[in-house]
Amino acid sequence: MDDVVCKCVDLKPEDIALLQLIEKQMPIVSDISRADVLIYCRKSANEAVVVAHARPHSILPVYPADLRGRIVSPSEEPHVFHALQRGRSARSHLVLIANGAPVVRRVYPIRNREGVVIGAASIERNHIEHVRHRRRSRVFQRAVIQLQHMLLRGQITGAEDLSPFGEHDGILVVDVGWHVRYASGIATNLYRKLGYLDSLIDKRISSLEREDELMVTQAMQEIRCQEREAESGDRVLIRKAIPLLAQDGWRSKLNWLLGAPPTEAKLVGAILTIHDETEERRKEQELKVKTTMIQEVHHRVKNNLQVIAALLRMQARRVASEEGRRVLEDSVNRVLSIAVVHDFLSQHSSQAINIREVSRRIIQQTQEGTLDPTKGITLALEGPSIYLPAQQATACALVINELLQNAVEHGYARLPGGKITIRLEDQGDQVEIAVIDDGQGLPPDFSLEQVESLGLQIVSTLVQDDLRGEFELLNGRGVRAIVRFPKQPLGGK
Repeated sequence: MDDVVCKCVDLKPEDIALLQLIEKQMPIVSDISRADVLIYCRKSANEAVVVAHARPHSILPVYPADLRGRIVSPSEEPHVFHALQRGRSARSHLVLIANGAPVVRRVYPIRNREGVVIGAASIERNHIEHVRHRRRSRVFQRAVIQLQHMLLRGQITGAEDLSPFGEHDGILVVDVGWHVRYASGIATNLYRKLGYLDSLIDKRISSLEREDELMVTQAMQEIRCQEREAESGDRVLIRKAIPLLAQDGWRSKLNWLLGAPPTEAKLVGAILTIHDETEERRKEQELKVKTTMIQEVHHRVKNNLQVIAALLRMQARRVASEEGRRVLEDSVNRVLSIAVVHDFLSQHSSQAINIREVSRRIIQQTQEGTLDPTKGITLALEGPSIYLPAQQATACALVINELLQNAVEHGYARLPGGKITIRLEDQGDQVEIAVIDDGQGLPPDFSLEQVESLGLQIVSTLVQDDLRGEFELLNGRGVRAIVRFPKQPLGGK
């Protein structure tokens, strides 16, 4: 709201503070009203702007996108300007919004503590939901109106701490005598599962669950919204209690018409909402167990790969042939580059792998394992964090390892040293990985199609078959090995 509301006219700092408070309280009103709630303020004499917009979680919103910042004229929104300029509310009427859907709208002026109009609230339902609402109990309809009027005054204290109210949540309306005056069908069915088979209407809240009584009592005593999670038998229930305040009827209406400050509101009851979280928690627990098992598998694979690498190292020490030792050492590096990916998967529940961190680990392994410290070769890493699916990350780890080892082994055979850089670039739908050295370059007769190097053959195969990308070697002041491939969506195959 801040960026938009500060451009509005005739608003004092305390007016902006009240509008900001109302914005924090809008989501729960939008959810329970099953309506979009928009706040307009004057931008100029003939312009109004949407400074806040809450879209419901309990039903499909009227507007698919947030309308904050939208500017309207009197011809577009006459009822909004009627409320802003004359301080009068507009009764329900059927309108067609931009996408042609029929919507029922109620527009109310928002007044500051002195009774001056500082904004207008538009509460908008689709026509089907409006018809359904009209068929609901008058007790519930009255409670919703009281909640909406509390919003206009910024009186729903603690609403910003409430979680969203969903489509499958139940509702009870309780009066100041702690009697249930309304129970939605969802709430009735839920209490039947808890063992309450009789009608809930007119029952004292104390005759239901102990947590119900505690929540409603605390909300009424503190005049503050409450939310709490508790177990009831084998079920996990999340309750919200919202105190209901109403102003004295004729005095409030008279002050409203005269533009005078509103009268003090009095407590008239509470709304109690109930959400059955049991199934979500069961799925969450199952997912947690499954994730833990998968992480343990990756941990064991990583350990096994490290054992294989250790065995190959031992074998390399016993081989007399220099060529045979080099082949085994290359195999060790390949195995360890795959182990890096499994190490990440064993430590993180997400299947997304940060290829920059994988590159850092491969550089570290090269420095500690195969890089001759007397050669004076430095290794560097440039570029942002890029997250890839595990399958692509494994192929990338092998590619980076092969290209790095190839640069170390062949780039400085006749040079005292230099610098090798792994450069990562996120190009949106595509990733580019470049391994750049300032070494002696490629021989004049070099051809990637006819290369006999096993490492480069591995890179070409991985890039073409696994990454579905392209690979090229560019000669110059050293060699630039460039790999480009399309990025797979995270979680995709």
